[in-house]
Amino acid sequence: MRIVIFEDEKLASERLIQLIKQIKPDAEVLTSMKSVEAAVLWLQNNEHPDLIISDIQLLDGVSFEIFEQIDIQSAVIFTTAYDEYAIKAFEVNSVDYLLKPIQKEKLAKAIEKYEAQNQTEKGFDISQLQNLLKGEPEYKSRFLVKFGQRIKAVPVEKIAYFYSRDKLSYLVTFEGQKLPVDQTLEELDTLLNPKNYFRVNRKFIVHFDSVADIHPYFKGRVKLDLEPAIDEEIVVSSDKTPLFKKWLDN
Repeated sequence: MRIVIFEDEKLASERLIQLIKQIKPDAEVLTSMKSVEAAVLWLQNNEHPDLIISDIQLLDGVSFEIFEQIDIQSAVIFTTAYDEYAIKAFEVNSVDYLLKPIQKEKLAKAIEKYEAQNQTEKGFDISQLQNLLKGEPEYKSRFLVKFGQRIKAVPVEKIAYFYSRDKLSYLVTFEGQKLPVDQTLEELDTLLNPKNYFRVNRKFIVHFDSVADIHPYFKGRVKLDLEPAIDEEIVVSSDKTPLFKKWLDN
């Protein structure tokens, strides 16, 4: 089985490749691309794979733009944190539609569905989509933290941002409390609702309401002032700046 991945998040792409290797050790992941432009160029110049696993929101647009430009015969598994594109997803050769964070069991079932599906069949009954989207992705609603000699639960709506320092992770509440958390930022990125939180770089995940000011920075990047303030320069990485701007404007 030959697979191509369209995913703009490096960690998400690496996790998908890892899961595919666990589920189908004999599968060949040909390449992973971050943008609509790169995907179109690759598909124009290479034999199409058996299966495409594609995030819907890419660096420079939505992946549906790829399928509008290229006549793709490959089956597609869509992944995304949002279900607003669901109906559109099934207008192409969609095998399944997986809501992030991607679970190994669900990806395995989607690949099994692809293998069982008639290769000449285009998509499937829309009623399957309705059953698929009955459940919303589950995100953390609170975090248990040590508070002095006690343990307390902090509701996620009270958390302004998360950051890492010296290999430890912390949350900062809108009231200015700084508290340690057990999870790494990589783990937190899969536990937080992406409508509210965005990982701006390797060290910070910020809530929409914590972004006080945005300043232009070198090489097309932006620098942030957060509220509550923190004594650290916060620069959105170059590969995330376009996505960050889209997230703010969503």
